[in-house]
Parts: sequence; C-alpha cells; structure tokens
Amino acid sequence: MKVAVVGATGLVGTKMLQVLDERNFPVTEIIPVASAKSIGKEVIFKGKPYKVVSVADAIKQKPDVALFSAGGSASLEQAPMFAEAGITVIDNSSAWRMDPAKKLVVPEVNADVLTAEDKIIANPNCSTIQMVVALKPLHDRYQIKRVVVSTYQSVTGTGVKAVTQLMEERKGIDGVKAYPYKIDLNVLPHIDVFQDNGYTKEEMKMILETRKIMGDDSIRITATTVRIPVMGGHSESVNIEFAQDFDLNEVREILANAPGVLVVDDVANLKYPMPLDAHDRDEVFVGRLRRDESQPNTLNAWIVADNLRKGAATNAVQIAEYLVVKNLIGQAVEA
Repeated sequence: MKVAVVGATGLVGTKMLQVLDERNFPVTEIIPVASAKSIGKEVIFKGKPYKVVSVADAIKQKPDVALFSAGGSASLEQAPMFAEAGITVIDNSSAWRMDPAKKLVVPEVNADVLTAEDKIIANPNCSTIQMVVALKPLHDRYQIKRVVVSTYQSVTGTGVKAVTQLMEERKGIDGVKAYPYKIDLNVLPHIDVFQDNGYTKEEMKMILETRKIMGDDSIRITATTVRIPVMGGHSESVNIEFAQDFDLNEVREILANAPGVLVVDDVANLKYPMPLDAHDRDEVFVGRLRRDESQPNTLNAWIVADNLRKGAATNAVQIAEYLVVKNLIGQAVEA
C-alpha cells in the first residue's frame, strides 16, 4: 500500500512516520510530502531515506491513502486534489472537522460511521480525542448530561517553534517566540485565537467536536484550555455529570475494559496519570477517579495522553488501519 505523509518534516508528520513503522502498517511505499522549501530533503522510514516531493508529484504516484498534517490552509487547498484523484485523505488540521459532509473520527468511539465514499476524513483536535476515548464508554452506561473540562496542554501541541522557545528560555536565551509571553515557569490560559464569545478557538473545538464525535448534541460542555511548559503530553481535569447515579468500582471496570484506555488510579500508592508516563505511548491514561461531592451523579477524572501520538499521529494511523481492515480504501468510484 502506497502511503503519502503530507507535512512529513513537521512534529506530527515525523511522528506519523514513526507510528506507521511501529504499528507495522502495510506500507509498500512511503511518499513524504512537504512545502516547497523542504522538497529534496530526506526523511527516514524503516531505516531508509526517502526524498521529500511536491504535492503534484505525490498525486502522480497515486498513493492509496494520504495522512495530512500540513495545517488548515494547506489542507483546504490540497486535500481535495488528492480526493479527486481517488486517494483517501486523513487530515489532522481543523479544516474539515465541522464540515457536515465530512466524518470526524476517533476509532475507539465512532469508526463505524466510515464508508468507502469518505475521501476526506477529519482527525479531531488532540484534547478532544483523549477526552472522548474516556467519555464514550461512560456515556453508553450512564448518559452524560454535562462536561466541564480544563486542560493543561504541552508546548509540543503548538509545534517546533514553541518547543524551541521553551528550551531557549530555560537556557536564558531571548530568542524564538511562539507565544505572546514567556512560557517557562508560566502558564497561559490562551490556546489559539479568542472568539467573540470570550472562548478561544481551542475551547470551542473541544465543545463542538465532542458533540459531533459522540453523536449527541444534547451534551452540555464548557472548556478552559491552558498551555503549560511540559513536553510529554496533554492533561485534562474533567468533571462529568450523568443522567443517573454511578458506582465508582463499576466506573473503573468500564474504563479498564474500554479500548485504548489505561486506568492508573491508586492514590494510596501515589499512582495517577502524568505526561511523563504518557510520553510516546498510545493509550489514554485515566485516574483520580472520585465522586463530586458538591452535586449528585457527577464524577471527577484526570485524563492524560501523548498529544503527538494518540492526539494526532496514532489516531490518524488507526483510522487508516480501520479502512484497511474493512476494505474501504480504493473502493469508491473515482471523481
């Protein structure tokens, strides 16, 4: 199977190549694609160098699937070019997520919505992905009424420039700036741009995407997203109100048996999820499970995942894996 990775030289694109290798995705040929300034550079896949090519050259090679992590504007322009050539696109940007004609997919939650006709498939926001993996099995059992989430998000979610800023600040260097303020020894309650309602775009992504993925617009959600000087992954404090009461032991059992979830919840031995533990792992870690004593039928949870893996690259590769297993790639009539 020919696989194109668009944005192959970026943080997520590099991670996509790593995940394709680690998960033994059936790649017969890898086609790395990047912006004009990177054409001709080499990336390594399975120990072999591959030269970065242009979008036009990649389409000519007719890959079966294209994993996109090139940003929203590039995706809006380039994804339809691949789709029109009969190539299935799995896009990591926000460009297509809320398009009513496009599927927004987390495989553990709603892979069954996919068909062979879906030529542009949206990969959700990193913070949304890890939250819905944990929420869906609980929603199926207790019916979620409301979610209040506060995030603690790694600088890696912004990209290489943000990682450089953090590392330079730690060395006392006044250099690259990805954020309007210092990030080391600081937290910024500001991810993406502010909207007219006072929420940031990141916060609205979590609200709208969660409802779409869960297939339930009745769930009330509010979010505060925060950037912290951490490298390993994103963390979330999530307060979940259910329509009915729950048993904490049953909650732990449901989550322990849920696909993609790893329960780490043993406070007596100081065991709880941390970004250091989630780094370079594909699981969604859940812990600090406890009843909200301020109101009935409400659970507090702490959810952690590697935002570059499950929050981006791994989720995209898992979508591709599902398409392969269900024989949904290359079955649609080409435009």
